[in-house]
Amino acid sequence: MSQPDLSAEDLVAVEEVLRSGRLALGPKTLEFERAMARYVGAPHAVALSSGTAALHLALDALGVGAEDEVLVPSFTFSASVSVIFQVGATPVFVDIVPDVYTLDPADLEAKLSSRSRAVMVVDVFGHPAEWDEIIAIAEKADLRVVDDSCEALGAEYAGKKLGTFGDASAFAFYPNKQITTGEGGMLVTHDGALADRVRSLRNQGRDAMGTWLEHPRLGYNYRLDEMSAALGASQMQRLETFLEHRARVARLYGDRLASVDGVEPPEVRPGVRMSWFVYVVRLAEGLDRDPIMAALEQRGIPSRAYFSPIHVQPYVRDRLGDLAGTLPVTESIAHRTIALPFHNHLTEAEVDRVVGALDDAIRETTV
Repeated sequence: MSQPDLSAEDLVAVEEVLRSGRLALGPKTLEFERAMARYVGAPHAVALSSGTAALHLALDALGVGAEDEVLVPSFTFSASVSVIFQVGATPVFVDIVPDVYTLDPADLEAKLSSRSRAVMVVDVFGHPAEWDEIIAIAEKADLRVVDDSCEALGAEYAGKKLGTFGDASAFAFYPNKQITTGEGGMLVTHDGALADRVRSLRNQGRDAMGTWLEHPRLGYNYRLDEMSAALGASQMQRLETFLEHRARVARLYGDRLASVDGVEPPEVRPGVRMSWFVYVVRLAEGLDRDPIMAALEQRGIPSRAYFSPIHVQPYVRDRLGDLAGTLPVTESIAHRTIALPFHNHLTEAEVDRVVGALDDAIRETTV
């Protein structure tokens, strides 16, 4: 389905850290943070152990907790919602727009309540959300705004890179992301006090000038190790090249899928820069996804059902009850989307093979 893009320079960067003997809380973490801050255009960046940790600490540092509601889409990765439960707040699920699958501003506004404290916005699959409308609603309702941009490093909205909208933004660097650190994440923000608090929280609640065994606040071990930070700093030097490679593969898919009946390629709205994370197609209504995916598997083509809505997951149902049927657009889209193999070095011949197999699978299962 995916593979990281690693180079000799990446290997050297990690080896240098190993030879140095400084494996944690060292200069490579600072170098990676500065590279991210420069690229995104935010003054503060805090390296963390995962994108999930970034989302968790964003809510924690903003003071979101018990009795609060956080508005969030259900068409997302589980972490966008699990961190809301982890700070003691309650998720309120918002439907998505049907073309690019991001949070629907109209449904966001409709679901505001006296308990609404924050909104978790997801730039799903690397496509920016409708930021102008969302920020206007958030300012009117006095909502804190967290941007889950874990899938969207390098994406832009109205000429501004993601990571510059809202109170804090989160990025992730798992091996299927635009750049990788193996495991790792980053929180970026314009708020210096928020960044300082997150630095403390990631390091067991220690203050920057405190001693090692003094803990002014309850914290976590969400530090990023030096080897991962060195890999991240090295990868950042090639990020724009990676984004170009991914856009090339997306164009190859789009060109070939134009002739396949029953499949809609992903849409990209005018005025945004898409940062391709995965390549997700939508089947026409009436097509059964499961046998199509099984037919692809028989042809040696991996695929994934993206996403299974979070509001109907067992852990949510156990806490909030049965919410099936409450998000009609999300549920319709989620039953018809398939992620195809996607990475920087997918060749034209490989794309042809995938699209040919998908075309055959659809014809075979609709006879």
